[in-house]
Parts: sequence; C-alpha cells; structure tokens
Amino acid sequence: MVKVSIGVPVYNVEAYLRECLDSIMNQTFKDFEVIMVDDGSTDNSFDICQEYVARDNRFKLFHQANIGVAGARNTCLKHMKGEYISWVDSDDKVEPNYLERLLEVQNETQADLVDGYNYGFKDGVIYYYDYTNVSPNLDKVERTPKEMFLGTLSGWDTLAKRKLYRGVYCAQGKNHEDNGTKFKLYFRANKVVILPEQLYGYRVEREGSIMTNKFSSETLEKKLKEYNDTFFNVENFVYYMEITQSKDIVDRVHQQYLGHLYNLSKGSLTGSDEEKFEYYTANYRSRREKHLE
Repeated sequence: MVKVSIGVPVYNVEAYLRECLDSIMNQTFKDFEVIMVDDGSTDNSFDICQEYVARDNRFKLFHQANIGVAGARNTCLKHMKGEYISWVDSDDKVEPNYLERLLEVQNETQADLVDGYNYGFKDGVIYYYDYTNVSPNLDKVERTPKEMFLGTLSGWDTLAKRKLYRGVYCAQGKNHEDNGTKFKLYFRANKVVILPEQLYGYRVEREGSIMTNKFSSETLEKKLKEYNDTFFNVENFVYYMEITQSKDIVDRVHQQYLGHLYNLSKGSLTGSDEEKFEYYTANYRSRREKHLE
C-alpha cells in the first residue's frame, strides 16, 4: 500500500498547474500517489496533467464532465489507495518537506489527523502569518475536536488517515465544500494535532476569483450564492453538533458566519442590491433563530 494519496482537483488552471504539480513531484518524502481529476477543463489543464502522468508513474489522471470541485474531490476519494490522504488545490503549492513533516508529527504523536498551516503568495511575494497565538513556540499542539470545530476547516494542509473518510463525501454543487466535510473527520479522530509550520502555499486572490472582480450586481449574486452554500455547511455542522450534545458552540458558529456575511458591506450596495442583501440577511437570522430554539 502506498503511504499517502494526494488529491488534486483540476479545472482551468493552466497558468498555475505546473507550479503546483512540480511542488508535489519534488517532495522529500517519496512514497505517495497523486490522484488528479480534471473536471471538464476547457483550457490546456488536461494536457498538462497528461505530461506529468508520462513523466512520473505516481501521478494518475481521471477526466470527467464538469460537475464542480466537490464532485472532483469525490472522484479523487474513489481512487485513493494510500494509508493517509492529503489535498493540494491545483493553483496552490507545497514546500518540499510538506509530507515529510506531517508524517513525522503523525509518527511522533500517533495522531489520526495532523493539521498544518499555510502562507500566502502572489506575484512573487510571500506572505507569512503570525501563528504564535496557536502555539507560542510554534510547537505541535494536541487539540480537542471542539477546539478544531471553531477553527479553519479547509481541506488542504492536512494529513488524515484514509479510514476517517469512509462514507464521507462532499456536497456537490456547493462552494466551500471542504468546510462542509472536514468537521466530520474530527468526530472520528481519536487524536488531532496541529503543526503551526507554514508548509502549504495558498495563492492569494488569483485572477478570475470573485474577490478580484469589481463589485457589481453580478458579483453580489455570486457572493450571496457563496454565503448560501456556506450556510448549507453551517446547518450540516449544527446538526452534527446537536446530536453530539455540543450546543454550547452552535451559537458561536452562527455568530462567526454572521460576521462573514457583514463583510459584504451594505455601504457598497444601492437600490435593488441593498434590498436583496437585506432580504438575505433577514432570512438567515430567521433560520438561525429556529436552530437556537
């Protein structure tokens, strides 16, 4: 059995894909497979993936019609054979010792899941973040599932035992699918350890993302779709919290989400857009109250 399966969902990232795949190919730890799923790309992404399959037999490629990143992750999971699973987004990159360090910490602690941390990069500039609030000396730290629930639930910069993913699938057609999935792994893990070393490079606001577009009614529609998908994940999360008797943190989760919602500033909205925002916010508050009854 291969030690680690790395999932890479791919869709129209030809400008960034080689940098991503090179960073994986150049890992100091060598016993891994890469499951690439091309989700119906219309650029040269599929051809680039084929290059890496030809160069390195650890790289495996699957193609499907476009169904979204969640569907691509689900396809990755179907084909993964490793003892552990990690993910790398196809416009991001990882440091050469990314797998080596995560596996070292897993071996030292016997954790079921090890969470790393990321840095940002854009246009040749690297943005390192201060994680001393997590661990003053930046040493590995064991966390309870409850503590992890209130943190970041991204799927990348993580090493998890494959058995934790049994029966776990991403909700297709939803944005931020990792937020709606990863917390389920915490329920199953006997031990979770975080490693506040910045080993994963997150590409900051690449061209074509909603964050880089000028504000308009069209981007408002996309934003509200994202927030609605996020609330879908929140509802899913709250359900799991309630059945595990963790209601004490449900309201805090809702408050976090409401804060993100208000980042979409009303001051930038006028006319029908402002009415749409007000309707969406009122609807969210109503749904939230029902959960807290």
